[in-house]
Parts: sequence; structure tokens; C-alpha cells
Amino acid sequence: MPAPPHELLITWLRAAGEPTRLRLLALCAARELSVSDIAQIVGQSEPRVSRHLRILGEAGLIERVRQGQWVHYGLARGGPAAGFVQGLLGQLERTDPLLARDRERAQAQAMQGEGPRAGAPAASRLGRELRGFVESAAALAPEGSVLLVGADHPELIDTAAALGAECTVLACSRRSSQIARATVERAGLHCRVLLAAGGEALGPRDLTRLGRTFDAVLLDRLGTPDEALGRLFAAGRRALSPGGRLLLFQRYESLERPRGRVVEHPLARLRRLLGEAGLTCERMSPIEADGQHVLAAVAVASAQQPRSTASAA
Repeated sequence: MPAPPHELLITWLRAAGEPTRLRLLALCAARELSVSDIAQIVGQSEPRVSRHLRILGEAGLIERVRQGQWVHYGLARGGPAAGFVQGLLGQLERTDPLLARDRERAQAQAMQGEGPRAGAPAASRLGRELRGFVESAAALAPEGSVLLVGADHPELIDTAAALGAECTVLACSRRSSQIARATVERAGLHCRVLLAAGGEALGPRDLTRLGRTFDAVLLDRLGTPDEALGRLFAAGRRALSPGGRLLLFQRYESLERPRGRVVEHPLARLRRLLGEAGLTCERMSPIEADGQHVLAAVAVASAQQPRSTASAA
């Protein structure tokens, strides 16, 4: 294999030639880790770890690997960069006290996945940020009923159960329903867990099976395809009790779509989709964590009827 260009080699050396970033490379060599995982292991803040990971990523020494709603980081898998990293890590002394401590913490962290939450994703910074947004609107359903659709972030299950006297989780996959049930059992929550019918969250069959409306509906469905958002919002409106509130989260980039020949701003697009579903946005906040950009919003049913194209769900 030909030697890498001089400039590229200097880029790699600058990226890797920093104590914390060298530790991160050694950690990512063992297994793929999230920002939260790494921050806990090295004892640094998540923003600082994110900056180090960005530098390593821009140099091509590590790769982002998406696992469902979470982003993990691993070493470069091929090409000259992978060879450089492997050669560099081969020079490290495995008995170094700092590196040995990192390995021990990583192993202890991995062991925490055994037991009731085996197979469940680790708590993420994004999940905690979403939970904080929901808790800031805690007055939306005091002692009322709450429906959580999606359950992609386990942190929201505890929050939904604490918000209302009655809580229902509508999971959109068998895996997420298993995680939701394990979370409910582990925490001793009074929460009903159901598996959504069909491939679309909160479809007509789900609304019929639920057989009631709710004081708060939380849509934890970051992975909803762009063309299905209107239907999801309309179904959420139908699930709301009079005076209830809808909380939703959507990735910023999924809203960056042209409308005809005009590029529609994500905030304007979200407000338009809500309006077409018969909802009025009360509050909107950007959330950035774990390398993801999310718009969080609170909406209420508007006086006008939703358009037929959005209410067909």
C-alpha cells in the first residue's frame, strides 16, 4: 500500500496527538460507544468529548455509526486511516494506568446492560434533553392521562408516567415494546404498554383500540418519514382530549425539504404541517445533543378543522 500524502499524515498526527483524543481512539478500538458512554468513562463533559470526537472524525480516524435513534463512534474501518490508527494504537503500553482505568470503566459500563434491561439502549444525552423539555411543560397534564407514542427514548417513559395519573405507551416495534416493558417493571411504574398495529405509529386501528382520548400526547418518533408527518400529527390531534396538548420531536434535517420550487424553512414547515392537521404551535425549541439537531414543540387543537388531506389517518 502506498504511503499516505505528507499533508494527510500531518492531519492525522495533529488529530491523534492529544492525550484525551488518544484515549478516545483506544476506547473506540474495543467497541463502538456513544458520546455519553465516553464522557462517563473518561470523566469529562459531553460537549468537550463531542469536540474531540469531531476533530477525530474530520481527520477520518473515527466513524459515526447510527444505531436506531443513537449515534455511536468506532475506529475507521478501511483505507490508509485505519492502518494509521492500528499502527498508532499498537505503540501504546497496555499497562499504562490511565488506559487501564479507561478499560475497566468501559467493561463495568458494558456489564450494566445485563439483567432487566438487557438489550436496552443506554441513556443518551439527547434523551435527557427531550425529558427536560417535557418536564418544563409539566403543567400540561396534572393528574391527567398521558399517551407516549414511540418510546424511542426510555427516559421519556418515566417522565410520561410521572406526568399523569394514567399512562399508556404505544411502542412501534417489538424491540421498543420489550424495552418499554422492562423500564416499566424495573421502575415499578403504573403504565400500560401496547404494540402499535401495522407499520405506522398511531394508525386508525390504534386509535380504535385505545378507545379514549388523552390530556397529553407525546410523539417520540424522530424516525417518522417526511411524507408521514402530517398523518401522524392528525392522528395525535384525534387522540387529544379537549384542552389537551401535543408534544412532538422531529429532526431538523428531515424538515429541510423544498416545497415546489421554494426551499421551506424547517420551523415554517413544522408550523404548516401542524396547521394542516388542525393544531396550533404554542412553543418551539431547538435541541442539540449526541450529534443530532431536533425541534421540540408543544401544540394544541386549533378552532379550525384540519384539512382533509391531513385528517385521513
